[in-house]
Amino acid sequence: MNKDHAVSGNTLPLHARPLTRAYSKLITSSDVDATTQSLGHVVRANTKRAALDETKANAPKKRAILKDITNEISPKLENIKQIEKVASSVVSTLASIPKVVDIDSDHNDPLLCSLYAPDIYHNLRVAELQRRPFPDYMERIQRDLTQTMRGILVDWLVEVSEEYKLVPDTLYLTVYLIDWFLHGNYIERQGLQLLGVTCMLIASKYEEIFAPRIEELCFITDNTYTKDQVLEMERQVLKHLSFQIYTPTSKTFLRRFLRAAHASDLQKPSVEIEFLANYLMELTLIDYEFLKFLPSVIAASAVFLAKWTLNQSSHPWNPTLEHYTTFKASDLKASVHALQDLQLNTKGCSLTSIRMKYKQDKFKSVAVLSSPELPDKLF
Repeated sequence: MNKDHAVSGNTLPLHARPLTRAYSKLITSSDVDATTQSLGHVVRANTKRAALDETKANAPKKRAILKDITNEISPKLENIKQIEKVASSVVSTLASIPKVVDIDSDHNDPLLCSLYAPDIYHNLRVAELQRRPFPDYMERIQRDLTQTMRGILVDWLVEVSEEYKLVPDTLYLTVYLIDWFLHGNYIERQGLQLLGVTCMLIASKYEEIFAPRIEELCFITDNTYTKDQVLEMERQVLKHLSFQIYTPTSKTFLRRFLRAAHASDLQKPSVEIEFLANYLMELTLIDYEFLKFLPSVIAASAVFLAKWTLNQSSHPWNPTLEHYTTFKASDLKASVHALQDLQLNTKGCSLTSIRMKYKQDKFKSVAVLSSPELPDKLF
């Protein structure tokens, strides 16, 4: 047999086989189709559409006539007026919704980090939920200290920060470090001032370009403590912190919230609202009760009350502030009322360092301002 025909099995087509008697009988048989299938041939009808039988194939074809469509009206066209009416209503509704001002649209100023600011502050909002001091640590852990003692210490540290011209972030971080250490370590009252100056030393090393020297901090305590005592306390504080010094404070959030307040203000932004919000927020450092509020809540409340103090003709909250703080006015009701009590000094607190600080002309004497009653409709 020719090698061209040497294929395995009986898979050669019929016309390619050698003419033998068996083959001659096969092609004259009426069972040729069944036989070819039995030989492994795949009939084309198995894989393609079956051919029309002869009757159908020879039948006359019918013409498909397209009827007149010139008078037909589409259902969509029929309701075009209704659609236009709905669209007009949607447009008017969207126009009536207050717009949120984009405070991150300025990409030219690298200090604003406008491309990354939303993600940065989102991460800060997560971070403020971590490593928070117990709001009742004074009652749970400290037996020899009181809220008043803590307030006196913070009031004194405000004077120290003014004396050494420290940045506000140093003061806020100092107070946080004090609270974080006290919520996990028992300390006697004799060591409270030592803890205060040590935490200010640590915060200064983190925030300041030129931190005060240890000898200077010992001097401001009238040399009550030695350099070695400060170093030992620094070791204890850092160990308790696991050397994780930084945390977002209310000052961290106030900068962004004030930017949102300025962007949404129809009038020309003034420095008074900045000074007043900073003053109100700084008052919370002395009050132990404000540990129950998140730093971001305190910052938002300071902006709310500052705007209300300066202008009662409009609502102090708006969609832009709500968007960037993520707080509705109703979320701030308790903290704003508590902050107003501090502003009006309803408890008769005798600690005056912060009030005297913000009575200076360089702060527009915002400490002398007072706010009217907060109606419930604001919330």
